[in-house]
Amino acid sequence: MYSLAVSDHIMIAHSFVGAIFGPAQQMHGATYGVEVEFRRQQLDADGLVCDIGLAAQTLREILAQLNFKNLDELPEFRGKNTTTEFMAGEIFRRLQVRVAAGAVGPGTAEALLSMRVVLRESPTAWASFEDSLQ
Repeated sequence: MYSLAVSDHIMIAHSFVGAIFGPAQQMHGATYGVEVEFRRQQLDADGLVCDIGLAAQTLREILAQLNFKNLDELPEFRGKNTTTEFMAGEIFRRLQVRVAAGAVGPGTAEALLSMRVVLRESPTAWASFEDSLQ
């Protein structure tokens, strides 16, 4: 299996509901390193998994929707705990739509088998979401 990964970062604010979150129930900020890995069985005719420039641009555009935002104020997250795990899945879903529309290269969506999104909240803690694209 071949893979290609690109990364970027976002800074957000949010709070959580539930005693399990302790002091994180209060408004706080987070800076996430965000990595996305695209996987396919065979390289394309040019020897690529996907277009690395388009992959980086697509990730940047998706993250721009979240960067410097208070997630508690966004309607799509109302009533949800925007944990690191949750946000990895949310970024995956947004990327999945763009990949299916050809954002990482013509004809690439059909060949990509899976994708993994990793959010690094610190050097010692991270969460990810991975799923098939087929």
